[in-house]
Amino acid sequence: MIFVYKTSVSAEKDIAMLQPHLDNLNEIKWNFDLEDCDKILRIDSKEEVSGVIVRILLEHGFKCEELAD
Repeated sequence: MIFVYKTSVSAEKDIAMLQPHLDNLNEIKWNFDLEDCDKILRIDSKEEVSGVIVRILLEHGFKCEELAD
């Protein structure tokens, strides 16, 4: 499943700070699109991970909102 989030992540240094936390999650692929006006985070996961993703970003001071299909 693909999950898409609107975030407030705006720089490569922000991604570098989040990377260990996102890489720590089991069997997901992730990437940010900082060129998009919504600073999109895409997650490819076999399991529901929305709560975990939102919590990780919020804990590190970023806004994060899952976008509907």
